[in-house]
Order: sequence, then C-alpha cells, then structure tokens
Amino acid sequence: MLFNSMAFAIFLPIVFILYYLVPHKYRWLFLLAASYAFYMNLHPGYGLLLLFTTVLTYTLARTLERTPAAARRKLCLFSGILPLVLILLLYKTAAPVIGRLNEMIAAGKLSLQPLTLTLLLPAGVSFYFFQSMGYLIDVYRGKCRAERHFGYYALFVSFFPQLLSGPIGRAESLLPQYRKERPFVYENVTYGLKLMVWGYFKKLVIADVFAATVNNVYDNAQSYVGLAFLVATLMFAIEIYCDFSGYSDIAIGCARLFGIELMTNFKSPYLSFSIREFWSRWHISLSTWFRDYVYIPLGGNRTAKWRHCLNLLITFLVSGFWHGSSLTYILWGGIHGLLQIVETLLFPGKRHGVEVKRRRHWWQLPITFLLLCFTWIFFRANSIQDAMWILSRLFWDIERPLNYLQTGIVCLGISPLVAIGMLLSVMLLAVYDLASLKGDVINALSRQKCFIRWPVYVLFLVMIALFAPKNVATEFIYFKF
Repeated sequence: MLFNSMAFAIFLPIVFILYYLVPHKYRWLFLLAASYAFYMNLHPGYGLLLLFTTVLTYTLARTLERTPAAARRKLCLFSGILPLVLILLLYKTAAPVIGRLNEMIAAGKLSLQPLTLTLLLPAGVSFYFFQSMGYLIDVYRGKCRAERHFGYYALFVSFFPQLLSGPIGRAESLLPQYRKERPFVYENVTYGLKLMVWGYFKKLVIADVFAATVNNVYDNAQSYVGLAFLVATLMFAIEIYCDFSGYSDIAIGCARLFGIELMTNFKSPYLSFSIREFWSRWHISLSTWFRDYVYIPLGGNRTAKWRHCLNLLITFLVSGFWHGSSLTYILWGGIHGLLQIVETLLFPGKRHGVEVKRRRHWWQLPITFLLLCFTWIFFRANSIQDAMWILSRLFWDIERPLNYLQTGIVCLGISPLVAIGMLLSVMLLAVYDLASLKGDVINALSRQKCFIRWPVYVLFLVMIALFAPKNVATEFIYFKF
C-alpha cells in the first residue's frame, strides 16, 4: 500500500479511529494486524517473508541471551544474519546475472535457451532485514535484552509507517514505546498531520513533478546534450531528497498519530559544508546502521591511517551495493568513499589525539553540493555508458552561452507555469530547511497566531491540489532498495 494511494487514504483514518477505541492491552495486536494488512495489500506473499524474518531473529535472540559460551553465541548470530544476507544477495544479483546471460545467449556466445527467473521482490525487504539484523547484533553485544513478548517484537519488525522505507529503528528506542500506554494527545495528532502534509508536499509537488523531466532526460540520455543534463542532474538531486525525506516525514508523522516517535532521518543535508557532514544529515538511520554494524566492526578510525581509509571505502562500497548490484551504484558508493578519504587526509578530525575544530567558509556549501550532484549522475544513470556520455556532454557548446542556454531550455520543454511552480516549491523547501537548522519548524509555526499559521496551511494544501500529478500514485524511489 503506497502512502500516496487512495487505499492508504481510506486505511489510515479507519486504523487511527479504531486504535483509540481498542483497550490498551490489545493495541499491539491491532497494530500488528493492521501492519500485516498494509504490507500484504501490495502482495499476499509478502507477509510470509516478513513472518519468517520475525520468527528467525526472535528465536535466535532469545537463544543468544540464554547461551553463555562465546562460540555458540557467535554461531547463533551467524545463523540469524547469514540467511537474511543470502536472501538480499539473491534479490540484488539474480536479475542482473540472468539478464547478462540472456544477452550472451542472444549474441550467440552461449548455446542455451533464454533463461527466465521470476522473483517476488518484496517492497522494503532490506529495511526490515536491517532492522532485524541490528536488533540481533545489539542483543549479542549486550546493548539490549531480547524481547520475550513475540507480539511486541513482531510489531517492532512490521510497524507499518516505517516498514517499506524506514527510518530503520533501534530496539532500545522502539520496543519500550510499544509497551507504554499511549492516550490520545491532541498535540501529537496535529503535529503528525502537519508533518505528513509537509512530506506529501515534498513528494507530490516537488519530487513527482521534477521526476517527469529527470526521467525524460536520463532515460533517453543519447538524445540530449549540454544544459539539459546540467538541469536534469540538479533536479534529480532535489527529486531524490524530496522523495525520500518526504516518505520519512510521512512515516514519522503517521507514527506520531499513534503516539510513537521515530528517529529523525534527514536534517537539511544539502546545507552541509562537507561530504562527511552530508552523511551525518542524509538518511541518518541507514548511515548510522552502516557506521555501527559495518564501519566500527572493521575498526573504524581506531586503526592505522591506511586501515581507517580502507574501512571508509569498504563501508561505502557496501552501501553502494545495498542500493543495487549495478556498477553505477557501486561506483557511486566508491566515489563517496574516496571523497571521505580525501577529507579525512586533508582535514583530520583529530590531531595528536586532540579534536580539531574546522572553520567553515561559505564557499564550502556550493562546492559540497556540486560534488554531490556529480555523484548523483552515477546513481541515476541507467548504465556506466550513459553516465560517461552525460559527463562528456554536460558542458557541450558552453563556449557559446546563448546557444547553450537556448538549446537546453528548448530540449527540456518545461512550460512557464510548471517552471514557476517548481521555482516556488524549491524556495519554500529552502526556507524550511534553513529554518529547521534553528529549531522545529512545525512547532514554531503552531505557536503563531491563527491569521499567520492558517494561511500557511492553506497554501500548502492548495499547492498540493494544483501541482501534484493527477490520477497516478508513483512509487517512492527507495521502495526498490
């Protein structure tokens, strides 16, 4: 069930009303049933893998806690993580491998019949896999105790607002919230609704509108040159941010309706002064997952400098592969790893064991953003060949500025009305992100007088109604990861 579908518009109010009518001791069961209904609405078979993941990690976590022998504890941990990793590898690599073999068969290099493979790829599988693996590792480390109540743990894995694309939760934060009695709190509900509206604005008014142009250019890369690539790349940077942070805002706001607080997943990432800072602000739940369960176990920065650099590179290569087995994703991750290594060598966080406080300069903001846009080319391109074509044609004919501008504008074919809407929406996004650096924007707005805050609410609702694509529910980008 998509957050931007009519089914969800019917589902959420019903679940919300019934939730507060159900006695507290049965609410976990009601939310669990609602979460499975939400997930299985996409495909009935999805619930089987979700249940398998839950039973496997619940059972092994309980076993871990009862097992004192170090060797047997490691075996339990390995037995829980290996099946999930192998399943992820199957989904990430099977389709590209079969596609490559069929290309070789068609070219006559292999004397075989074309191969077919149908995989039921559950939406959001890597998100709840990572959440379950993180829980298992935390129990192994003694960071949290194994949950004894199977129902609460099942809800921890499947809670519908965060199930498909996060934020990836931690057991020590979420499990106590599911146990706690949560009465109806007006402020929680209104805050959640406002955050959801902001998330829908980013998804429907910005991401989906920008996606039309980005898809035209990147899916037909050989037909474009020059400014079209530059504009489409800048637009994709905004699109993927608004698409994914929009989902996170909807998820966090939706959870708040039920009194559950999910972690913040984005903190104005494009206002970062370095690539390192960007990753402390972008997809925070996944970034911290890789930090805690990949980077630190490798040794983190508590090793020799060369090993520290290698740990950074490995972590970002794994992150790239998590997005997909295509070379474009792996190269994207590798470039980010190399940029982190360069920053680490040029601007070390510590010198002689003492923290080094770096001065910030305004020019670091645009340079960081342009570097990020460069990496997004590899992330969005359909192939390495397309990425190389885009890079080689990015400034085609720029020595004739007027021709460069005119050709790009004509090729993009954006109408003046749409262009105005895009500009206005990006300005609102920039104002919000700048203001959020100083505090919670929604709380600040809620404290204003009625004649100030209500026109703002109406403005966003009107823009969603006017500019959102009609009669179509587009998937969120991170569903496929």
